[in-house]
Amino acid sequence: MAKKIDRKWMAHYVDAAMPGALEGAPNYVRLGEDLEEYSPELSANVEKTQNILGQTSVLLTSYEKSGSVEPYYAQKGDPLFERLQDIVDGCKVLDDCDTTVVEVHMWEEETPDKGFPAVKDDAVIEVSSYGGDSTGYQIPFTLHYKGAPVAGHFDPKTKTFTANEA
Repeated sequence: MAKKIDRKWMAHYVDAAMPGALEGAPNYVRLGEDLEEYSPELSANVEKTQNILGQTSVLLTSYEKSGSVEPYYAQKGDPLFERLQDIVDGCKVLDDCDTTVVEVHMWEEETPDKGFPAVKDDAVIEVSSYGGDSTGYQIPFTLHYKGAPVAGHFDPKTKTFTANEA
């Protein structure tokens, strides 16, 4: 009998390393604290055409994937907060907002020395606002995936991603 997968087993990690940090030294932070939901939207690009015979052809040509992180409560000492505050303070744009996101399938079997099956994608951080109400300082943001996923494994203990060999 099939068993439902608890939401906690689909993990999302964002690289919080500042731009210009050592190349190849990501600082992955798991999303989830204070978040009741994180559901990346796929926003498919679908093209429909109808020929002269009245037949419809449907082509799904691409996805524009993005996910909104709201609320995000700032916590002193959290590398992701420091990265977001840097974007806010410097009104950062272009490459200064680039990051990577790793989606980890923790319901699957863990491979020794590799971790869990995962998919890494390049993304852009868009800070939508900052401030918030009396519950705490908030910096909600959206992750816009670039659409170049790489399959591999992620080790949550070492927070390292290893791409599968081609």
